[in-house]
Amino acid sequence: MLLLLQIKRAEQSIAHRGDAQPPGCSGSDGAPYATGANVNTILLTVQTLNGLQLGLILFLIAAGLTLVFGVMDFINLAHGVQYMLGAYFMVLFYGLTGHFFAGLVLAVLAAILAGLILEIVVFRHLYDRSHLDQVLATFGLILFVNEGVRMIWGSVPISIPTPEILQGAVVLMPGLLYPTYRLAVIGAGIVVAILLYILVTHTRIGMQVRAGAANAPMVSALGVNIRGLFMVIFGIGAMLAGFAGAMAGPIFSVEPGMGDHVLILAFVVIVIGGIGSIRGAFIAALLVGLVDTLGRSFATDFFRLFLDPSAANSVGPAVSSMLIYILMAAVLFFRPAGLFPAPGK
Repeated sequence: MLLLLQIKRAEQSIAHRGDAQPPGCSGSDGAPYATGANVNTILLTVQTLNGLQLGLILFLIAAGLTLVFGVMDFINLAHGVQYMLGAYFMVLFYGLTGHFFAGLVLAVLAAILAGLILEIVVFRHLYDRSHLDQVLATFGLILFVNEGVRMIWGSVPISIPTPEILQGAVVLMPGLLYPTYRLAVIGAGIVVAILLYILVTHTRIGMQVRAGAANAPMVSALGVNIRGLFMVIFGIGAMLAGFAGAMAGPIFSVEPGMGDHVLILAFVVIVIGGIGSIRGAFIAALLVGLVDTLGRSFATDFFRLFLDPSAANSVGPAVSSMLIYILMAAVLFFRPAGLFPAPGK
């Protein structure tokens, strides 16, 4: 997920090829090869872009989750399932159509439909139950859907081909090529974030969502169809998570349970950003993506500055895996409601 393979390739390129590899060369998969003395700059640039990519994917997942939790006070542990379903729907429709973008549209529509079905069949009956009931029910749904996916597609990871138009790489600096598709994912995430911001801040439904995040009982008392609003929010959340899963398919392996890890990161994002806040989710997602990626890439090198190599090799990975939780604890210590909590939270 964190593209550590690219770092190893870059280091091997320098160790075994020296300066024989001309600037701008890359592997057959578009992964960048570093050459010359600017390896640190190149690796930092690569991992920063990887962090932005991870952060934007996390934002797409966390945005729907923070709205569901903020407006509906509903803990949906099964939100990662919708990310996984988006990826598997992409596998299905890409295979049926043979066209990436047609498969993407159909996968997002199918993810929305699946989210609405889950809302009607399962989630709707849990709104008035305790948080413990919600946690237990949605955790059971994770197990059910994961096993269903395993029965249909099997347990073997599936790869989605990169669309032909987005294959290859872009020269970002001498000695560095970055895969075009990964830049497209970053661009798509930014565009979706802008569109979601416009939807939430400049439309009537967005006004209702923001009001619901601040005081849902008052919104219901003023005559707003709160059940209809809940369905819209679930549809938006399913769409964003499904889109994230479909776009992530050509980068990460598509397999049962792939949404479980990102769900944990998404909860970290909404806690740091503030429950019910789209702006908070966006900023926190970028922070988590960058801290996680850069920490895992450079923590060991950092500890080698004042520890012997063997100790640094042990301490670095251990600390890097905790960095996002340390960040979350620090934010909660100074701002218990998160960086940008919704009004009234």
